[in-house]
Amino acid sequence: MMALIGFASVSTNQQDLTSQAERLTEYGCEKIFQGKHSGKEESNKQALASLIDYVRSGDTVVVTKLDRLSRALSQVLNCLDTFTDKQVVFVAIEQGIDTSNKKDPLSKAMVQLLGMFAELERNFIISRTREGKAASGNYGGLKPKLNSKQEQEVITKLSQGVSKVVLNKQYGVSRATILNISRKVV
Repeated sequence: MMALIGFASVSTNQQDLTSQAERLTEYGCEKIFQGKHSGKEESNKQALASLIDYVRSGDTVVVTKLDRLSRALSQVLNCLDTFTDKQVVFVAIEQGIDTSNKKDPLSKAMVQLLGMFAELERNFIISRTREGKAASGNYGGLKPKLNSKQEQEVITKLSQGVSKVVLNKQYGVSRATILNISRKVV
């Protein structure tokens, strides 16, 4: 049994969902999920999760515009992948996207272009992150407990037979830290 399920969302709490809901109702949607994208507001994520949980194979999810699913292109594509996996058709009224006709070259090309742009966006983010880490020298992880001079002192004292317990107390670090330094020597 195929059902038309609408999804309406806006960017801020001050915006109204009425016009989208009316358009989706005119299109024939039996049920409409609604959410808001506002900064700390989780309503859009919750509404989208509820929509995804609700739809079944053969249903059609309808939005007025593609960006109503999410502000991030990668999230839009994740939704489209989920719909495909669940055998749910997707329609974006204003862009003329309709995934029901797998042979429609325009819809197929549009989804593929969106995929390419999402991949490009992801690659830009990764590249900028790497550049930022390289520029700052901060690659993440915990900072070493001891500097290189202190590590050399620990190595020297270990070779002289000083116990790890004495060294961890002397340098104010855990026994595991001293043990890890001792393993570097081997």
